[in-house]
Amino acid sequence: MDETPDETSAPVAVPGAAPVPGPVPLDLLRFAMPPVHASAAEERTHRKQRLAGALRLFGRFGYEEGVSGHLTVRDPEFEDCFWVNPFGEPFATTTAGSLILVNGDGDVVEGDRRVNQAAFAVHAEVHRARPEAVAVAHAHSVHGRALASLGELLDPLTQEACAFYENHALYDAYTGVTVDAEEGRRIAAALGAHRGIILRNHGLLTVGGSVDAAAWWFISMERCAQVQLAARAAGKPVLIEHRDAVATRESLGSELAAWINYQPLWRGISTAEPELLS
Repeated sequence: MDETPDETSAPVAVPGAAPVPGPVPLDLLRFAMPPVHASAAEERTHRKQRLAGALRLFGRFGYEEGVSGHLTVRDPEFEDCFWVNPFGEPFATTTAGSLILVNGDGDVVEGDRRVNQAAFAVHAEVHRARPEAVAVAHAHSVHGRALASLGELLDPLTQEACAFYENHALYDAYTGVTVDAEEGRRIAAALGAHRGIILRNHGLLTVGGSVDAAAWWFISMERCAQVQLAARAAGKPVLIEHRDAVATRESLGSELAAWINYQPLWRGISTAEPELLS
């Protein structure tokens, strides 16, 4: 009896046809990885350019609300100093050269613009509590604020949301505009070792080992908030079970995964608006 051909077997060569291409060796395929820098000066330039790009993306996505919102990145040489967008500078026009350097006490040590003291009070304390956190992102995005007004965490509704499963926190208080270090320390304590926090009646804040990761976590967290609000408005969402949510987080929730996910956004903004690098 004739055997049924195995559909998974190798292609059969057809007489006279061109040979089937073989696979390209893996070592010849390009795959972007986080860069390694030869000097602090080189890394400083890289971090500032990425920060300017992230701010422009935040502007594109509508996360800007007047003068609210800050992204900070730790200087690679002076560890208690941080590059940040200057007060009143539109996200859309920020360049690497327009960023200011602020020390942990909120004093501008390089640049000629003021810093938003209220926002920086939080960032400085988060950086101090999390020495491995190279960057911190906070903005007044619409869906993040909407979810924050409910005083709730993200539910594991999608695989993207699973990246935050048991890895984000709620700061369950609102005390007005934060201007003192003590409030910043309370927020940092609530954040703990997590990658993000929902500030009740305020918005979202994320951290990362790079600007790319911190920015990606914020963008993803904002989108997850949007999905959760839309799903609840449409009906009764079905949650992903605990074991599957944990497994998905372990697969998609690493710093490297965040960095990789951010690269298309970085390439898009840096190609379309190369002046941000200057």
